[in-house]
Parts: sequence; C-alpha cells; structure tokens
Amino acid sequence: MSAEQLAELSDLFVVAAVLLYFFAMIGFAIELAFGRSRPDKAVAAERSEVRQPVAVGAAAADAASPVDDVVATPEAKEPSRGAVRAGKVALVLAWVGWAANFAAIATRGMAVDRWPWGNMYEFVVAICFAAVTAFLGTQIRYNVRFLGAFVMITAALGLGLAVKFFYTAAGPVVPALDSYWIAIHVTAAIISSGLFTLAGVAGVLYLVRGDGMSRLPSRADLERVAHRAIVFSFPLWTFAVIAGALWADRAWGRYWGWDPKEVWSFITWVAYAAYLHAKVTAGWRGRAATIVQLVAFACLMFNLIGVNVFISGLHSYADV
Repeated sequence: MSAEQLAELSDLFVVAAVLLYFFAMIGFAIELAFGRSRPDKAVAAERSEVRQPVAVGAAAADAASPVDDVVATPEAKEPSRGAVRAGKVALVLAWVGWAANFAAIATRGMAVDRWPWGNMYEFVVAICFAAVTAFLGTQIRYNVRFLGAFVMITAALGLGLAVKFFYTAAGPVVPALDSYWIAIHVTAAIISSGLFTLAGVAGVLYLVRGDGMSRLPSRADLERVAHRAIVFSFPLWTFAVIAGALWADRAWGRYWGWDPKEVWSFITWVAYAAYLHAKVTAGWRGRAATIVQLVAFACLMFNLIGVNVFISGLHSYADV
C-alpha cells in the first residue's frame, strides 16, 4: 500500500475506534445503571456505631446486639441478566476499539515512516490508546468495569477532539523531532499520561460519588485504583522528564531553558510528587489526597494540550 493509502486507512481506524469506544461506553453505562448495587461498607460501619443508650438491667443483655437502634442498611440487589450481558459485550467492544486504536497508530507510523507521535493529533491519539490500555490491563487483574463507561467516553471524546481540532495530514516532522529520542522521551510520556488519566477518572468519581447505596464501588476502592496507577506511572513520568532534558541538550545544546513545556512538565512532576509525599509521610487519605491528585492531573492536561495550543515555545509543534 502507498503512504497515502496507509494514511487514509489510519484515519478510518480512528473513526472506528471512536464508534467502538462510544458503544462500549453505552454497554458499561447500562451495566452500571442496572447492575448490582451494594451499600458502602464505610457508611454501614459508621451507621453501626450510632446507637441510642439503653436501659440497665434486663435490657443490658441486649446492648451487645449489633442491631440495637441501628439504621437499617438496604440489601444489595441482584443484577439483571441484561445488565451483566451488556457489561460483557462492552468489554469486548472496548478490546476491539483498542485494537482499532492500535491499528490507527501503526498504519500512521508506516505511512510517515517514523514514530507516529510527532504532532498534537498523533500525540492525543496515542494518549487515548494508553488510557484504554491502562484500563484494560487493570481489568485483567482486578474487576474495574465500573470505570469502563468513564474511560470509554474520555477516550472517545479525546479521539473526536483530535480529529476535529488537531488533525494534521501525514508527513514529516520538524527537524528537532527527527531523532530516536522521540521513541524514548515521548513514549514514556504517553504511557505515564495514560495511567495518570485512569487515576484522574477514578479521582473525579471519588468526589462525585454519593454516600450509602451506590452503583459505584466504595471511595476506598476508587482511591486505591488511583493511587496504584500513580505509583506505577510517576517513575515513568520522571524518566520522561529526564529523557526530555537529555534530548534538549542534544537538539538545542542545553538541558534546561525555561521553555513553557519544560516548566510545566516539571510543575506536573512536583504536583504528583507532592501527592505521593503527602500519602506516605503525612498519611493523607480521602478527599484531601484526591484533590491534590486532581490538581496534578489538571497540570498534566495543561502541559499536554494547553502549552502546545496556547503558548509558543520550542515545543510548539502542534500544527493547530
């Protein structure tokens, strides 16, 4: 196939991935809406501690009973077969969409004969792929289908925005990006950004989750997913920042030049380091730690998109 045909095929794969992610989102949403709902264990425990004083004497024997004056907690409802089937179909669609997303990246790379993340369009397509990979990889070991609807809509919207606003025709990159360092620095940034996105989705759900009965898992489970993703991705982001400095020395003759991209990459690193430091040393948990994590995620998003689109610098290669 010619380069033009491969580029067109890549574009078709992107459109297919958007549609597959969208329909997978619908399936996950159906499972979330009509699947099993269960009480929040933390809320149930808090309720069980709230008891009215009881009289001494004959009633004292009953005081140890865990049901005295406790607010009744609704039992979990069994999921409908249709909801379970929708979740399973959604997972299959997510994997097929993931394959289409990968095919879009691979055919784009063959069309341009280079690593296919040399502009904003290619970079966003790759980050969406990394985010879905992080979700599906986590799903293999842990049951995190409850995140499926939110990860799928994030990936579908990301690809849609890439096509609508960031699309760049297949072609060569600027001279500064024509280096093997793009395979080292940018790949590490893409993988870590995908994991950070998974953590960001879990963090947002943590803040919007209601108390008591909920279709989502407990806040503790959501916090655990976010923390594990960040623990794994932070070293990769650290490596990406270091590799970027080495690449800058090779391309521009200096490791650090206060370029906006360099500054915001470091700010993002500091924000996630602050989150991990607070979790380990200060024992921050719950809402406070989640807010710090989401502030760091906001820094990441501004670094990945805002800097390229709105701020000029040596890294202004977005072509938008």
